[in-house]
Amino acid sequence: MPKKIDRSENIVQTNQLTKVIDGRELVREVNIHVKKGEIYGFLGPNGAGKTTVMKMLTNLWKPTSGTVELFGETLTPTSYEVLKRMGSIIEFPCFYEHMSGRENLQLHCEYMGYYVPDSVNHALEMLGLLDAGDQAVKRYSLGMKQRLGIARAILCRPELLVLDEPTNGLDPAGMKQIRDLFRMLCMEYGITIIISSHILSEVESIADTIGVIDHGRMMKEISMQEITEMNTAYIEIVVEDTKKAAYVLADKMGLKNFKVADGHTIRVYDGQAGTKELSRALALNDVDIDFIGKRSESLEDYFLKITGEGVRS
Repeated sequence: MPKKIDRSENIVQTNQLTKVIDGRELVREVNIHVKKGEIYGFLGPNGAGKTTVMKMLTNLWKPTSGTVELFGETLTPTSYEVLKRMGSIIEFPCFYEHMSGRENLQLHCEYMGYYVPDSVNHALEMLGLLDAGDQAVKRYSLGMKQRLGIARAILCRPELLVLDEPTNGLDPAGMKQIRDLFRMLCMEYGITIIISSHILSEVESIADTIGVIDHGRMMKEISMQEITEMNTAYIEIVVEDTKKAAYVLADKMGLKNFKVADGHTIRVYDGQAGTKELSRALALNDVDIDFIGKRSESLEDYFLKITGEGVRS
């Protein structure tokens, strides 16, 4: 049975977190709230400040100002015991290349003081690396190294995972496997997970809460449930002539709640108008329709509203 989690408790919280290097402000006054037992998707374009924040969460970088609270304690340069409760991947995972994947994980157990029988085998198996466990890491592909990094992060059964772009280098099947693994770790073991990504569909499919950062500023923190509830359903129409189509919608049908999205697309938000009625009216007025169908706003639509730009890969 999955563990029952008290999701009212913040396991991670930052307060006015700011980082300045060589006079350049990387992030400013970032406030994050991550509840125990949830998957938190940290979204933003490259260069937005995601990795900077994650380095401060894991004590790799010290804040210029502001604080990080983990498990109810303020993070300090000597917070060794708190950090033992975490697993992480920041940027690209590094290993001793001449050693095998298994040996790298065994070394990590020694470093962490974690001695649980079969834990290394179990981690390798969960990430599909059992057969490659005795190969030198220098022979691993990029995707295999990324899997090994995740295996190392979860090896000691942490309470908190902080993962910076964990699906980099994985093919679609591998991404799905990792996505399913994260869900299982969260639901069955109660592990709290923070995932940064620029792949909106990946975050949308697993996150409970998202935080959007752009140009070093926290733009919004919102639950996926709230986004779903406020998503607006609309009918999308793709036509050759949007001016003519807009005239028909406004003057012939009396619709007011619609928007010309681009040179060929119109979105109709009026709940009284159905696709059949719209198709008939446009056809009777000689408007050629390339597509008409019902849509709803996605996380990508929401992201674009907040940042005013697309996600750079």
